[in-house]
Parts: sequence; structure tokens; C-alpha cells
Amino acid sequence: MTGRFPIEDVRPTVACGRFAAKAVVGEVVPVSAVSYREGHGMLGANVVLRGPDGVERPFIRMRPGQAGLDQWLATIRPDAVGRWTFAVEAWGDPYRTWRDAVVKKVTAGQGAADLANDLAEGAEILDHAAKLVPPDAQGRVEAAAAALRDEERSLFERVSPGLDLADLLWQHPVREMVTSSATYPIWVDRERALFSAWYEFFPRSEGAVVGPGGSVVRHGTFATAAKRLPAIAEMGFDIVYLPPIHPIGRVNRKGRNNALVAAEGDVGSPWAIGAAEGGHDAIHPQLGTEADFRAFVTAAHEVGMEVALDLALQCAPDHPWVREHPEWFTTRPDGQIAYAENPPKKYQDIYPINFDNDPKGLRAEVLRIVLYWVSLGVKAFRVDNPHTKPVQFWEWLIGEVKDVDPDVLFLAEAFTRPAMMHGLGKIGFTQSYTYFTWRTTAAELRQYCEELVAAVDYMRPNFWPNTPDILHETLQHGGPPMFQVRAVLASMLTPSWGLYSGYELFEHVARPGAEEYLNNEKYQLRPRDWQRALAERRSLAPYLARLNAIRRANPALHRLRNLRFHDMDNSTLLCFSKRDAQTGNTVLVVCAMDTSHVQWGNTALDMPALGFDWHERFTVRDELTGAAYDWGQYNAVRLDPHVEPAHIFTVHRHG
Repeated sequence: MTGRFPIEDVRPTVACGRFAAKAVVGEVVPVSAVSYREGHGMLGANVVLRGPDGVERPFIRMRPGQAGLDQWLATIRPDAVGRWTFAVEAWGDPYRTWRDAVVKKVTAGQGAADLANDLAEGAEILDHAAKLVPPDAQGRVEAAAAALRDEERSLFERVSPGLDLADLLWQHPVREMVTSSATYPIWVDRERALFSAWYEFFPRSEGAVVGPGGSVVRHGTFATAAKRLPAIAEMGFDIVYLPPIHPIGRVNRKGRNNALVAAEGDVGSPWAIGAAEGGHDAIHPQLGTEADFRAFVTAAHEVGMEVALDLALQCAPDHPWVREHPEWFTTRPDGQIAYAENPPKKYQDIYPINFDNDPKGLRAEVLRIVLYWVSLGVKAFRVDNPHTKPVQFWEWLIGEVKDVDPDVLFLAEAFTRPAMMHGLGKIGFTQSYTYFTWRTTAAELRQYCEELVAAVDYMRPNFWPNTPDILHETLQHGGPPMFQVRAVLASMLTPSWGLYSGYELFEHVARPGAEEYLNNEKYQLRPRDWQRALAERRSLAPYLARLNAIRRANPALHRLRNLRFHDMDNSTLLCFSKRDAQTGNTVLVVCAMDTSHVQWGNTALDMPALGFDWHERFTVRDELTGAAYDWGQYNAVRLDPHVEPAHIFTVHRHG
């Protein structure tokens, strides 16, 4: 801070400005600070906002917050991708100081003689103000200054023109003793960085044919996988995420269901990257060529989607790096390269990378690889286990990539300790997986989501009900209604969500004693008959399509800052809302967390959060069923899990 007045608690800032806060193009971002001064003089404050071009944006004056707290509030709305900066300025406001004093004195009955000095001081302030206002308002300010000096007029006639300038001089103030805070960064991404719907599937399974006992008759390709893209787009997903598409190691290859020894013909785990055919910049020969991959990306674009790739910085024992750069790995005392372990689990088919032996060489190679895929049209990466690599490495890599292409997004797959998850968000990861899968009660979800809203300036959550690694017991035993519930919660609570294919077919059989799928697709091909499931009405695809259509149609669901929870008298029901202040669009959701029984409950709505006074009534329309109801603060709700386990209401004013 430089200047006369204290400026404290500036927001949004991350780690005191060490890292950039996050926003997306068009997002309304609140800015706040605490600033105060001695005595009775009036203070003013404004935001100085500069875009990626370094050009200062129009003057943004801050308004006072709650009385007595010396808080100043404003909003900014960045309109371009890139690195923005802002600072808060505080300054003495001589006009408001003068106006406040004159109003009090006139109200107290003081006359022109008593206010002689005030009238003269006001005229001088307005002389200065006349130089600051737009040309078409200059005459009005000069006339007000002349009136203050005109002793032939009554006191009322002398002061009224000057007092009436409050609105004009709010936007074009006289500022003295200007004090500036530090300058803070905000990284602004494209809209999809905050609002997105991801769908994960294995290209090798699409169009594949599997024989008796799981033997591979035909391997899927990019060409066969592309045939699945229109159906994914019809469900409303906008990012299709592919597990690693590289050659798979043959040394220590895992077999079906994570067997330690692969049988002949077993395809292995895509995360065991690298073989004689190449490494992280190569394509598995059975999937196709670079031209085939380009065609797949083009096909995704044609149906309104983009392709995300997995970035897994690890190697199979026969990856070319093992031979060419043994220094990039850890060698044990017996001379063998260390394989991955998470005791007591062992992953003999994967070698972790040591980022300390040759950081310069390794960084250059990883950057080259990422930019290679970017050159092929990939603008999003799901990063595998980033918490097992140095945080400083990710900060460097993400910064370097965004210098080349600021539209590239990075999703952190880090199911780990909170500090690490938050730290990865701070240093630049665009989105993050979360603990959503393991938050299964209304109270747990409410508490967790409120924590995420508090971290909205740097961490963007992406809710996934399932992944190839995670099949939670709620899905194992909850039946189709639980698949609906978890999809509603994931898609409505946060602007970004995703799921792994097979979810729409209610796949729920787990490997005994494990929280993962039996016949896991990580280790074998899993072709599915999508059309038959739809024809036999055994598919959740139409329901998922409806959820994504509701998301797209309601701007309130495109943001996280606006998430608010409402009380209910049934602990198995969760009630929450989102409201877009600009359009007034409001969505209210009531969801049953227990799918075993019919649930009744009564709402106690936070009416101001919905844009209403406490006594008002309004109409809610269920976007899933089309039913409409007249509601107020208190309402009875009935949810039958086998009919409809959730209400997704849009809120409408009467008349």
C-alpha cells in the first residue's frame, strides 16, 4: 500500500497475491476491501482494472458495504481470456464530506452567515469537479459553483444545485490523497473452464468384439469410436475425455481384473504407457494413426464437443524413456528401477518419474509433448495423479502452456489431502476432482459444498458420480433411483460435472471387496450395446440429456458463487438454489438422498436468496415433469424414488 489511507483484506486474492484468482469471460466477480480514515471526512474507493492488453478499463467506483464495517464492494466482469490485474484505490472524497456537513447544518437551522466558509469551500470543490465531469455536464457543475457564490440568492437556492450533483460526482468524483493497494492478478479463462459436462469413454471398447472368456476378436479404433460421438453429444456433454491413447507396455502387463499376470491377448492398462512403438507422443497402433486421431477430433467438433486427453506422467518398463533417459527414474540399491507402490498395493507395470534428477530436461520433454497434442486440436487435459508430482512443476508447466495457448484447460485428478487439492487449484489447475463421490448425506454435501464456495476464487470443482476406478457403494446397492440422484446432485450443485461411460446403463457390479468395477475396463475391452439398452428402456441417457439441457437453459447453473442451501425438516432431503442476479433466473432443487423409501419434508426457504421478500409467493415449475406449484417460504415436498427422486424447479414471479 502506498498513500494516506489503510486498505486491507482485498479480495479476490490468493495467497496474498502470490497466485492469480480465477474467473471466466463474462463472469461477474465480486471485489471487496476494507478501508477507513480518521475523523469525520468521507472516504471513497474504486477498482483499477487492467485487461491482458495492459489497458486500464473504465472507472469502477466501489459502494459502501454493511454500515459500520468500513467495507467497500464492487463487481468486475472481464471480457477477454488472459491475465488481468486489479488494485483498489482509497481516497478522500471532499464533495461527499462537504455535502454531508452542509445537509446536517442546514437541517439544524444554521443560516447563510453560519455557512459562509462551507459555501466558499463547496464552490472551490465544484470548480475542481467541473474539470473532471463529461463535457455535457460541465455547465451544470459550473452553474452550481456560481450559485454557491451568489449572495443574492436564498440559502436553499445557493446549496440545492450543489447538493443535486451527488449522482454525477459519484461517477466522476473529486479525489484527494489517493492511496493504492498492491496490484493483484486474476486469470480469466474461457467459459468452459467453469461450465462444462465431461464424458469419459475408452475408444478401444467402441466397435470392439470380445469372444468367449474375454478374448479379443476385434479392437476398437478412433474410427469406430467416432460413431459413438453423436449419441454422447445428444446427451448434452461438451467434453469427451479419453484415457491414455498411447502404446501400452508389454513388460509386467496386468491382466483382466488387475491380475498380476496377463493372459495371451490381454490388452493391458492404458496407464502403463509406452512400448517399442513409442511413448507419450505416440498413438496405440490398434487405435489408428495421427490422421485418424485428427479425424476423431474433427468429428467431435462437428457435434459441438471437444476432446480431452489424459496426461499421465508415468511409464511402462518398456517405455522409450527408460532406455534413453534412465536418470528420469529412481534406481533402487539392487540396481533395479523402482516401480509404483501404494503399500500394500504394487504396480509392477508402471515406473514413476523422478522429477529431481534432471528437472530441466524432463520439463522440456513434457512441455514438448503437451504442445504436440495441443497442435492436434486438444484443448483440455485430465491430469492423472498430479499430487504425486512436484507442485512447482505443475505451476511451471501450466504457465508455459497458457503462454502458448491460453484456452488450454487442466483438470486435476487428485483425490488426496485438502491442502494439496487446494494448492493445485491455487497454482493454476483449471478444475479439480473432489470428494463428491464420498459425500452421501444431505449434511455432508451441504458442508462440503459450502467449503467449495468459500474457495471459489481459486478452486473449481468438477463432480463425478463414478470413474473407472471408483464405484461407490451407494451405486452398488442403491438401484436406478440412486443413479438419478447422484446425477442430479453432480450436475446441479456445480457448474462442471462428468461421468464415466456405463453409468447410463446402471453398471453397478463391483469386484468383491473393492470399490471398483468387476471386469474393469481399465484392463479389458467392454463393448456395450447402447441402442438395445435404449430400445428396452434400460438406459439413463434420456434423463442425462434432460439434466444437461436444463443446465444449458438456465444461466444460474453456470456459476458456483451463487450456490445457497435451504433448511428442511427431513435430514434425508437436500434443498439448494442458484440465482443469476443479472437475469433473475433462479433454480431450486430438492433431492432425496435415501432411495429406499418415499420421503416427505417441509422447506424453510431463504427467500432473499431467491430474490423475494419473506412474505411473497411465487410459482415453481418442475423442469423434469412439467408440473407447476404455488409456493412460499414453507412448502410440503413428497419424493418417491421410484417415480421421481428429485425436483428441479425454475422459479417464476406471479404475473
